[in-house]
Amino acid sequence: MSGSRTNEPKGVRLDHISKIYKNPKTGKDFYAVHDVDLNIEPGSFVTLLGPSGCGKTTTLRMIAGFESPDEGEIYLGGEPINELTPNKRDTAMVFQSYALFPHYNVFDNVAYGLKLRKLPKDEIKEKVTNILKLVELSDMEQRMTNQLSGGQQQRVALARALVVEPGVLLFDEPLSNLDAKLRVQMRTEIRRIQQALGITAIYVTHDQSEAMAISDNIILMKNGVIAQMGSPTEIYYHPNSEFVADFIGECNFLPCNVTGREGEDVLATVYGHPVKVRSATDKMGEAEIVLRPEAIEIADAGQLPCKVELSCFMGSYQNYHVRVGETLVKIADNCPIGKKTFQVGDDAYISFRSECSHLLET
Repeated sequence: MSGSRTNEPKGVRLDHISKIYKNPKTGKDFYAVHDVDLNIEPGSFVTLLGPSGCGKTTTLRMIAGFESPDEGEIYLGGEPINELTPNKRDTAMVFQSYALFPHYNVFDNVAYGLKLRKLPKDEIKEKVTNILKLVELSDMEQRMTNQLSGGQQQRVALARALVVEPGVLLFDEPLSNLDAKLRVQMRTEIRRIQQALGITAIYVTHDQSEAMAISDNIILMKNGVIAQMGSPTEIYYHPNSEFVADFIGECNFLPCNVTGREGEDVLATVYGHPVKVRSATDKMGEAEIVLRPEAIEIADAGQLPCKVELSCFMGSYQNYHVRVGETLVKIADNCPIGKKTFQVGDDAYISFRSECSHLLET
């Protein structure tokens, strides 16, 4: 089972799908999901990310068959599946609540889908044994699910979904009931298993660090539409809006005035001081520079003068809040040992490399 599959992973295509609900207060229709158009490659790990009410779970439930799109068509491996019931789709879902059977032991929980398919007993035993080995629960076959920890229950739920070898594996916020340390451990496990099997995975979360850690691609949603799609690196370093920049990690927005070009960079001024910013734009005038806290250096000399308003030792970094003109700027000065520590009230300068900055046109 470690890497072998009889079933090929399948791609998923959402062709301009929409879901319309009625607002119970106003009685008016609204789009929970609006004109979502995307193509998920076979074997890739894609995360639907966004705040509550953005449409990510509704999108996942439409792929699973628990909801029907009001507009558009869903394709699984090239086959239209709008009319298929959930059990007829080549998908399996791992739920937030695990949805385990309390009166079954671990083995019978995992074997449930195979028994529905009426597989021979020997084949069921072999498949369940192999998948429990993959999720590191080999010695737990006879345990009842109420004797398991949250992390172990999550592994059983994962094994139950994987054992039927679906073309696509769906996750609905599967780690939100676990404590922080276990979440990190389990997301690493989910990614390891997905890569070992080469399975297509679509994962829903509102946790941006979770999305960054496990995804090949992130689809960030807002108000039922796609705000931006791309790799974690693209979305982190090249957000297309303030919403995206702010949702994925901490961000600073410095107002600037673009005055010209120089190679890959634009020339700009921030409160009258010249800086270079990486951008392909030819548009002159007002804009915003997007800067991550770790991309900024603080020193006695540099590009932009500032005044320190907060200086706080965080172990792996010194956390600063500084005022540049009228703008508050957050800085994560990594590995601060041996560097000068600035105190509240100090005058200093910040600097950044153009390739670590990004321009947002306003």
